[in-house]
Amino acid sequence: MKIIRADANEFLDFFQKIRRRGGAFTPDLLENVAQIIHDISVRGDEALFHYTKKFDGYDITATTVEATPSERKDAAAKVNPQDRNVIKLAADRIEKYHRHQITSGYSIGDENGVALGQRILPLHRVGIYAPGGKAFYPSTLIMAAIPARIAGVKEIILVSPVKDGQLNPLIAAAADVAGVDRIFKIGGAQAIAALAYGTQTVPRVDKIVGPGNSYVAAAKKLVFGQVAIDMIAGPSEVVVIADQTANPAFAAADLLAQAEHDEMAAALLFTPYPDLAQKVAREAQRQLQTLPKKIIIEKSLSQYGAIIITSDIAQAVELTNLFAPEHLELMVENPADLVEQVRSAGSVFLGSYTPEALGDYLAGANHILPTEGTARFSSPLGVYDFYKRMSVLSFSQTAFEKLSGPTQHFAQMEGLDAHANSVRVRSTTGKDK
Repeated sequence: MKIIRADANEFLDFFQKIRRRGGAFTPDLLENVAQIIHDISVRGDEALFHYTKKFDGYDITATTVEATPSERKDAAAKVNPQDRNVIKLAADRIEKYHRHQITSGYSIGDENGVALGQRILPLHRVGIYAPGGKAFYPSTLIMAAIPARIAGVKEIILVSPVKDGQLNPLIAAAADVAGVDRIFKIGGAQAIAALAYGTQTVPRVDKIVGPGNSYVAAAKKLVFGQVAIDMIAGPSEVVVIADQTANPAFAAADLLAQAEHDEMAAALLFTPYPDLAQKVAREAQRQLQTLPKKIIIEKSLSQYGAIIITSDIAQAVELTNLFAPEHLELMVENPADLVEQVRSAGSVFLGSYTPEALGDYLAGANHILPTEGTARFSSPLGVYDFYKRMSVLSFSQTAFEKLSGPTQHFAQMEGLDAHANSVRVRSTTGKDK
């Protein structure tokens, strides 16, 4: 791994390259995806089945697009007990953590007969996207489905591309454990369009969650407004802040783990200790030789990996807040104190024995996180993402009369005379109900 000083001329260019590595969607990509979406919004199943054949290479029909209960059962049965047990353990821990996110409505009032409140309502139907091409992630499926179920979503639909028309056993098992109601064997931008607009066989949903490739991300961006989405997922990333107490082998292993995702993943270590930087670099090179995905890791680290020498830990935190990483590891002597200075990160891992991999699978916190600096304004996926809020207002005649005049005045200030009149007519003829 390259070592760069934060005060070096090359650092700013490198830092900007890291922050912009996902890039904007190209016009060609957006145009192609927009065409797919429009086609499915008009032709429904006919277009959906066409694009599934074209892009995923298998035939699907109205009778085969949805996995039957027996298909789901048969696929899940292929999962060995050890794999199913670890999925169940993860699901139990995710459920325990997310139950603390349940939100209640409220009502406030006064002696004049005013009652103002808010109802918290679960979404009716949500769609979860689970990748099924180069990689498949049952962990992401349960991270998305369990909070939705806790929120009280009535119907949870999963879409995932399949190989040769057959459900992936781990995806089927995870869907079973997480409480997914229906599974459709479709993927890509066409699946997002089908969820957003509905087809003859795929029902329209209220919200779409879950990461996918660039076509899926672009489709989510384009259908937003027609349907809600969780976020636009970009390349994964980790920042490690380390002091002299950090174990170089631990730090190196976690950087390599992040780089394993794909060639666009970013893995950065900030430390004010040059000696530690050298040790981590050597350890990363040593561990790399034993890893099956060595080529992917090397490409990722060569472009978007670095160990950065800062003036002190405070500068490391300052740069981290600017980067707003998806994952942040604090390998320092007092991580609980340092975390109070962190303003922007998707998920923070404190201490040497809290690796990011724990958060990916078994810790219980959600691993569907904001990327590409969006942790500045976004949060991890949670139960709160599957609620909508409804305002409720009630005024007695007495309470109404107290605000009648100022309300008419405000309406007339804005040139909305009919608004003012709707208040005026009540102040002269209304009766308390």
